[in-house]
Amino acid sequence: MARLEFKVGETVVYPTRGVGVIRDIVTQDIEGEKTTLYRIRILDDGMRVDVPVQNARSNGMRGVINKDQVDKVFEILKDRDVPTDNQTWNRRYRDYMNKIKTGDPLEVAKVLRDLALLKREKALSFGERKMYDQARNLLVQEIAVAKDSDEKTVSDEIEALFAPKK
Repeated sequence: MARLEFKVGETVVYPTRGVGVIRDIVTQDIEGEKTTLYRIRILDDGMRVDVPVQNARSNGMRGVINKDQVDKVFEILKDRDVPTDNQTWNRRYRDYMNKIKTGDPLEVAKVLRDLALLKREKALSFGERKMYDQARNLLVQEIAVAKDSDEKTVSDEIEALFAPKK
């Protein structure tokens, strides 16, 4: 049996889905083989995700970031000294999706920052808006849990970083 890294009741992050709580650890017979699964309830939408224990790390499942990492996320969000991305939209979309799929909050923060800066220059396309919302929601959920805060406060804090200066 694979080594359990997480316990029932522990809060974890699953890439592209967000923050969830391990509700159970079960063993099921899948295609004739006993497989141990983390049964996770995603906080945002209540979806249940079953993750094989032996694949959890390789799938990007991890614990919630700590306060030092939250500070690093905010440093990235505040950074305005980034070159303008002149790639075609479909190439930029692929790059951004790959960053989001890593589940790394620092990479997700870069996507959010870049799209927020682009949003100040022009209206985002439907796909860009969806990606912006996904990156924002993933960060808001995790930072709220990490800071033991509510999502509205964190969301307002992030939006304030990108508000036009008066």
